[in-house]
Amino acid sequence: MVWRLSHVIRWLPKRLVGVMIPIGWAVAWLLSLGVALAAPGGEAQSPEEIKPIVVDGNTSDVRCYGCHGEKGFSVPLGEGVRSKQRSLYIDREKLQNSVHGKRLCVECHRDITLIPHRLKEKGEVDCVRCHSDLHRKGWGRMQGHDPVVLDKVVQNIASYMESVHGQPRKDGSGKLNAGCPDCHEGHTIAAKGTPEREEFRQSTPVVCGRCHQEQLRLYENSVHGAQVLRFGNTKAAVCADCHTSHKISSPHQDPARLVITKSCGNCHQDSYETYAKTYHGQVNVLGYAHTAKCFDCHSAHSNTRATSPDSPVSGANREKTCKKCHAGVSPGFLTFLPHGNSHDFDRYPELWLASKFMILLLVGVFLFFWTHSALWFYRESREKAAGLLPVIHESPAVAGDPRTYVQRFPALWRLAHLTFALSIMTLAFTGMTVLYPDAFWAPWVARFLGGAPVMAIAHRVAAVMFSLVFFVHLGGVFYRIFWKSRATFRWFGPTSLVPNWQDLKDFIAMVRWFFGKGPRPVFDHWSYWEKFDYWAPFWGMFIIGSSGLILWFPKVAGEFLPGWVFNVATIIHGEEAFLAVVFIFSVHFFNCHFRPSKFPLDIMMFVGRMPVDEFKHERQVEYRRLKESGQLDRVLVPPPSSRLKFWSRVLGFTLITIGLTLLFITLSGFSLHLWEGKL
Repeated sequence: MVWRLSHVIRWLPKRLVGVMIPIGWAVAWLLSLGVALAAPGGEAQSPEEIKPIVVDGNTSDVRCYGCHGEKGFSVPLGEGVRSKQRSLYIDREKLQNSVHGKRLCVECHRDITLIPHRLKEKGEVDCVRCHSDLHRKGWGRMQGHDPVVLDKVVQNIASYMESVHGQPRKDGSGKLNAGCPDCHEGHTIAAKGTPEREEFRQSTPVVCGRCHQEQLRLYENSVHGAQVLRFGNTKAAVCADCHTSHKISSPHQDPARLVITKSCGNCHQDSYETYAKTYHGQVNVLGYAHTAKCFDCHSAHSNTRATSPDSPVSGANREKTCKKCHAGVSPGFLTFLPHGNSHDFDRYPELWLASKFMILLLVGVFLFFWTHSALWFYRESREKAAGLLPVIHESPAVAGDPRTYVQRFPALWRLAHLTFALSIMTLAFTGMTVLYPDAFWAPWVARFLGGAPVMAIAHRVAAVMFSLVFFVHLGGVFYRIFWKSRATFRWFGPTSLVPNWQDLKDFIAMVRWFFGKGPRPVFDHWSYWEKFDYWAPFWGMFIIGSSGLILWFPKVAGEFLPGWVFNVATIIHGEEAFLAVVFIFSVHFFNCHFRPSKFPLDIMMFVGRMPVDEFKHERQVEYRRLKESGQLDRVLVPPPSSRLKFWSRVLGFTLITIGLTLLFITLSGFSLHLWEGKL
């Protein structure tokens, strides 16, 4: 009958149809009213007594099911019999089994005032207000429910309001980009942990695809999409796993890029951890989004297995992928190992060997020098407590001579030392922040320094300054040895920094003194630990400098070096820098400032001179040699001015404070990685 009636209507004149449609609506209105009145709780009335039912906060759901409980109940979305219908049918059983099963219809549909509804009453639901009101009133606790669930819902609401979905559309309609009902079917929201809830999760791509059709098309053919949509794999990634479910921001904005990258690690933990050890991963963890991330290399929605020929990181496609950021890549550059694991000897033997070598070097160096410092501190503390340390006075070498100091370092050496210090501190701040990006202090330091791009520039500038001073000094040394003083220079003379057998004898004597087996040794112009401090930068310059150049100019290095060299350079550069920072600000600071006879600060390196009394005690061999040869007068100088002493102390304490801060943040970052097994 319906088919025939529709065919009759199809052939009726449009003017007649226009008259019939209002009549049809009137009939439908009367029928719906009759159904509502016939429902339990309602009383049959004659047509002349029919009155709309006033809806209040206690109106029973039975009234609503009188219409909405009828299958096929719907309204047309346009004019004409062929217009699409919007279903208004509610499955009562599914609603009662959902998380909203105990709520009355009118608690959500608050704009409904009459049955049948007025045309302006659309039954719209304000999920945000409803849940917020319930949370404020403590409804979960009053009803015996777990309040944590409602707390989580309110947190999700706050996230949603800040998300791109919670913002008004740009078309000026006043509507939001996506409301709660666009993603959640409000009448059938299943409880967490139920099979229905898992079904909803698996349908997420289809739900999101209603608006994001192109992304759904790409996702359907991806490794994630195939697992979810074809094989029903509940562990494979759906949209919400990467974009989050409520705190969704535009993928063109930095927060989304960072969240998505971190979300990859929720499933691909091993790959994320190895990625986080590369420069790309380190600055990404620091909050810099404009570097290579997971989806930049593997693609966002159409990702496939890395072994697939279609993968952007496959051998045939890798060059094209890398060139999106790095123009003119070289063969070695393309074989860089973005997920190289230094703990896997079978797959990455070069990385394993480099890592273990650096660990042995670190353990050996610190075990030796920290033991040396601890024993020194112990012995000197006991002598100081016993009053055995000499009291230093600014007395002249010759009675009446105002020159009460001995010149140790000329101005050029002091300037070079200060430049070295500032360069190393800059390198340490910028480098350790990248090496330990997940430390609690790292994001703060990164923001203070201006972010990853500024840090990269500052790091390179400091490296150039360090190198410049190093090579200028080296040039000066060569000039003095091979030209200016070639006739008098002695490679193993008393003023030479070249290690000799006397240094070994002094070290043995020092150890005997540590254990109370002999007197404290006396030294010439240089002690053995000062010579070590001098030569250490040569090792560091070669190791840190060469690895730094490889990382700074990867395209050039990749022309003649294999890709694994970049991974090894990353390991060596970071670990050797850690060694340098910790050694300088612990061992070197102790030797110069923190041993009991010097604490809390020795300003000799800033004023360039030391009292004669201290010179007699610290450099007894040199003092006797100069006095016997009649050359002592050549090194005697007046004391530094009070102004110079004051500002030297200010500078010294400032540098020590910065150094100890660097020592703390470096050791805290190292301890975090050691605790979490990330070394």
